Amino acid sequence: MVQKRPKRKPRPLKPHELTEDIVLLWCDQFHERTGQWPQMKLHGKLTIEGSVGIRWKWIDSALLRGSRGLPGGSSIPRLLAKHRGVRNRKGLSKLTHKLILKWAEAYHKRHGRWPIQDTTERDIPESPGDGWQNIDDSMRRGLRGLPGGYSLARLLEDERGVRNFANLPPLSEAQILKWCDAYHERTGRWPGQRVWMEEIPESGGETWCRVDQAMKIGIRSLSPGDTLSNLLARTGRHRNMANLPMLTEEEILKWARRHQKQHGKWPTCRGEPQEIEGTFGERWFNIDQVMRKGMRGLPGGSSLARMIAKTSNASAD
Repeated sequence: MVQKRPKRKPRPLKPHELTEDIVLLWCDQFHERTGQWPQMKLHGKLTIEGSVGIRWKWIDSALLRGSRGLPGGSSIPRLLAKHRGVRNRKGLSKLTHKLILKWAEAYHKRHGRWPIQDTTERDIPESPGDGWQNIDDSMRRGLRGLPGGYSLARLLEDERGVRNFANLPPLSEAQILKWCDAYHERTGRWPGQRVWMEEIPESGGETWCRVDQAMKIGIRSLSPGDTLSNLLARTGRHRNMANLPMLTEEEILKWARRHQKQHGKWPTCRGEPQEIEGTFGERWFNIDQVMRKGMRGLPGGSSLARMIAKTSNASAD
């Protein structure tokens, strides 16, 4: 009986030797097809198109260990950062507050304003691919050599005196009214939508819009649910056309009788341009309009003349 020889295991194939130029060529082809550079978390298990069944994670490992003819001590992100200028998040340069201030000053020179963390400038031209949001995040978390617990807004506030919207001083109704009175004294008007974005000269950087928003939201020591218009109306300074008080026919008739007693005639909607005495900004023309249209709590379908005629007829009877 012939004894069978044991089968020999096939000798493992020697891995194909590679060069960094070949790896870069595969990366360029991948970027051309997908619009992305290969990333190990997303593409590590994918087979490289044009290779003999090689996966991206194997290439990354070979670059690190120095196998397949590669020098070692590298990786795909490092290779792309060095030869293609692709940002390597694990190999970012160190930052300092002095360097960040230098970039912020360059931004101010370009745009006439200081950067904030959500600025529309995606990349800082002077930096190696950084954006202001990345800078702010690194300052807060203490990354890239920074101490942490800080922010871009606080740095600009402390070093350049830039207004920090996260650290604004408290406001009070008395202070806001003082600014309103000063504006009225200068212009003869009360602040409104027309000047919403204008800076308040006496405030040190406030605008009417920011003050109104603080009143609405209830921040900076203010109670929520208020507005600048309501404050002016509530203190008898300016009528709030968007929030006029309700009216009744009895109240209007009372005003009309007082007018007739004082002037010896009933009011008309056309001939009385002055404000109705004892009211806050009411005029007979406006009263006639809301009676006709049924606004401010009135039923509508009436008029000032009809009400007076009805009253006069009732008196004659």
